[in-house]
Amino acid sequence: MRNISRLNFAHLPTPIEALPRLSEALGGPRLLIKRDDQTGLAFGGNKTRKLEFLVAEARDQGAKTLISGGALQSNHCRQTAAAAARFGFECILVLTGEKPQQASANLLLDRLFGARIVCVADRKDRDKILQQTFDDAAEKGNRPYLVPYGGSSPTGALGYAFAVKEMMEQEVHANWIVFATSSGGTHAGLLLGQRVFGYKGKVLGISIDESEEWLRTHVSELASSASEKLGTRIEVTPSEVLANADYCKAGYGVLTEQERKAIHLFAKHEALLLDPVYTGRAAAGMIDLIRDGFFKKDETVLFLHTGGQAALFANEYANKV
Repeated sequence: MRNISRLNFAHLPTPIEALPRLSEALGGPRLLIKRDDQTGLAFGGNKTRKLEFLVAEARDQGAKTLISGGALQSNHCRQTAAAAARFGFECILVLTGEKPQQASANLLLDRLFGARIVCVADRKDRDKILQQTFDDAAEKGNRPYLVPYGGSSPTGALGYAFAVKEMMEQEVHANWIVFATSSGGTHAGLLLGQRVFGYKGKVLGISIDESEEWLRTHVSELASSASEKLGTRIEVTPSEVLANADYCKAGYGVLTEQERKAIHLFAKHEALLLDPVYTGRAAAGMIDLIRDGFFKKDETVLFLHTGGQAALFANEYANKV
């Protein structure tokens, strides 16, 4: 395996905890949770693992500015801004949404970390403005590095390939890993880690906003490309990608009754906080699948908590949860 540049700033390994009261309440399989909300950077979250590799790559390329994009309450952008502040980069974030009169939650944190915010009213214009922002920074000699949406590049996906190794070293024998999937980097990394490190269980992504067809194609391509950074290319096929898009019909960032109930169940039975966009939706899907008998009662299901709780305090969610 090749040596890969990495900055070790995440608080690893993150703990794995049993969820006995939630398991009993649902009458389903044994439930565990991997606490990647505790990775340490700016309230933690799954993007920290990816940024260990992405920021190292930016440093190796001589970059001075990290540029990325996402939704107005993007967890990824919050952690990118924090990483930039920690390692002395400038940061520009291109965020979709109307600029609010008062910043809250992730957006407030972005500003505290010193990021310059560019708001884009219409999501269809975000890619164009993101590229313009990158080109402008390059012309000014600010040596930008483009951190992809969600940190989901072959480099970023390595964070979750090595997370699988970490889980196996923790000797937790789960039949399933269930998690939120959207831009595909976490999903691709887990699949690659499964192949490289020999995890025998199944990896199931609950889609936040993408179709199963898109996820199968995109995640398999991303995992295959990421494998080249480790050495010999491993072909991951679309048929290997397990994804469920039954719970994202309301659209990205739309809090439905299913998410609200999932957030309350985790809080009431395990004193665990989920977020309204990602883990809330993934947990809602997992809970529905448990109640439908999708998982066998003698199986162990590990829920990957990817963080994002800061969004609970966003103006658009605080009074709806």
